[in-house]
Amino acid sequence: MAQSLKGRSFLTLGDFTAGDIRLLLTTANEYKRMKYAGTPHRIHEGKNIALLFEKTSTRTRCAFTVAANDLGIAPEYLGKDDIQLGKKETVEDTAKVLGRMFDGIEFRGFAHKTVEDLAKHAGVPVWNGLTDKFHPTQILADFMTIEEHLGRLHGVKLVFVGDGRNNMANSLLLGSAIMGLDFRILAPRELFPEEGLVHHAHELAHQNHGRITITDNFEEALRGADVIYTDVWVSMGEEDKFAERINQLRHFQVNRDMLNLTGNPEVKFMHCLPAFHDALTTTGQHIRDDFGLESMEVTDGVFRSPNSIVFDQAENRMHTIKAVIALTL
Repeated sequence: MAQSLKGRSFLTLGDFTAGDIRLLLTTANEYKRMKYAGTPHRIHEGKNIALLFEKTSTRTRCAFTVAANDLGIAPEYLGKDDIQLGKKETVEDTAKVLGRMFDGIEFRGFAHKTVEDLAKHAGVPVWNGLTDKFHPTQILADFMTIEEHLGRLHGVKLVFVGDGRNNMANSLLLGSAIMGLDFRILAPRELFPEEGLVHHAHELAHQNHGRITITDNFEEALRGADVIYTDVWVSMGEEDKFAERINQLRHFQVNRDMLNLTGNPEVKFMHCLPAFHDALTTTGQHIRDDFGLESMEVTDGVFRSPNSIVFDQAENRMHTIKAVIALTL
């Protein structure tokens, strides 16, 4: 397969052109076909990658691990208690050490500057598995899933509902602008994204014949939507903000009434997971007991409905991450 991205890091969607993203998606689809067919594709046999995790994960860790193994790569998981990153050793020093031993580095954590510093000093490709600001590998999986169900990306009416400032909203904003979607953020005004990022997204959307709308008007955001996307109301590291977020976002829950407002009975529902759609988890029980809510950002009825394609998204994390690793190593 083409190796035109060789040696490049993947920190945000803004690091890549529409053509680069198209190459990643095409490659991911080919690897998915090969996976289903049982066709080996161990193109990086003998290489090693480090997986650095300050934040816990299900999909990101599993996707990088399976993708690496399928490509013939040995992945080494390093949790927050396994290394001295930022505690007894600087990010720069850690990057230089790991870059001497590994062929690539994944980082999932808090400060976006950490992944930037790793990329600056490692000398090998660095991939952002999530920071407080961006989550680019998730967007590749989202775009792959949208194309599988709708047959296109350009012009798709995609609505993100919830905290318009979080890493998912930021990443969808950038990615949609680059790939020419009709992207809308529906959020309370106090949770609108940063003005500088919005301005940049408008510029990118203009260049790529897309459209960006940031609004708290439900009808404006939802009219004719092809996809409604939401995320948790409280991100990792903000566990003290449940009451504040629930107060801000209670009326922005994705439910059947919201889906009906689109006027599109085939509208798709997406979520990067995990989702608080019921009270069957410890956190879900806490929310029910403390705030009287059986679900938060999405109702169980929508989450489990035929409109929901969330588990297709989850699977596609692995295929798209595999494409990122394969093309950049």
